[in-house]
Amino acid sequence: MTVDQKPGTKRATIKDVARLAGVSPGTVSNALSGKRRVDEATQERITQAISTLGYVPNLSARGMRTGRAGTIAIFSSMPTAVAAGSSRLGFLMELAASAAITALDSNVALLLIPPIADPGAALASIAFDGAILVEPEAHDPYLSLLAARGVPTVVIGPAEPAPLALTLDYPRMAGLLLDHLIDGGARRFPLIIGQSARASNIEFERAYRARCAGLGLPAQVLSVPEADGEGGADRALTAHIQTHGAPDAVLVPIDAMATGVMTALRRADLTVPGQVRVATRYDGLRARSETPPLTALDLHLDAVAEMATRLLVDAIETGTTQAARPAPPPELVRRGST
Repeated sequence: MTVDQKPGTKRATIKDVARLAGVSPGTVSNALSGKRRVDEATQERITQAISTLGYVPNLSARGMRTGRAGTIAIFSSMPTAVAAGSSRLGFLMELAASAAITALDSNVALLLIPPIADPGAALASIAFDGAILVEPEAHDPYLSLLAARGVPTVVIGPAEPAPLALTLDYPRMAGLLLDHLIDGGARRFPLIIGQSARASNIEFERAYRARCAGLGLPAQVLSVPEADGEGGADRALTAHIQTHGAPDAVLVPIDAMATGVMTALRRADLTVPGQVRVATRYDGLRARSETPPLTALDLHLDAVAEMATRLLVDAIETGTTQAARPAPPPELVRRGST
């Protein structure tokens, strides 16, 4: 029943909309689903008819006809400590929010699946038509689970784990941050990364070691369990300072760990950026709210999420099984920390 509909009145149907708009029910269905293009004038008449009649699509009936759940899911095996953090407003949350908006534009609902110990058991009774997997690690448990269920899956990150991917340019990300720190005079700076076999960790370490070797600088890689997040980075940098002395910069791609780095530097009475410059990858809430705010990268996550969602919806509708599209290139955001 719509807001203006009185109890006992008949609910408007797709045939009623078609009759008022002067088109076939199939044309109305195409306009609602986006399966086929409907010209602007026809779309306007259909929209007006829907408004006049107070028509609400019967999603349950549509699901019975198509055999679809009308939902997609977004996954990440990244621990909450780095994917969302205590604020619950991190990297994964920003992607999910933008993906949800795009999904609704396609008449699809989005499920947010948090990292869980036994995804196979937990998701056994949850229906969804496709999935977005964010920055999987090698042999990611979610990737194998989704493959076993035969669910179309778009990976945000590297293209290798899945045939459908929105690829992130990790070498460019690392290069932008390394160039910025080195051009600013950094010569003794550790790289603090997660221990998992994610492409982001692997590519940042590869680029960092290559740059250090090329410039004759000492390579100091501190690998921290991702689940340890902020506290793990704090402890790792504190131990590093005690052993090697104060660095002149720190490159810490995971923003949760960057918060821990700032805590360690404050405890050691090292000023930022006076004595130590700090840069991270994700220009999120943590980076912007630090004191001073952290230099980071604009990853254009709103566009990334929209592109990945549209790629997935298209794959579900058309049966596309292979497509890789590049994400928008990252841009350096210079802030007070450097």
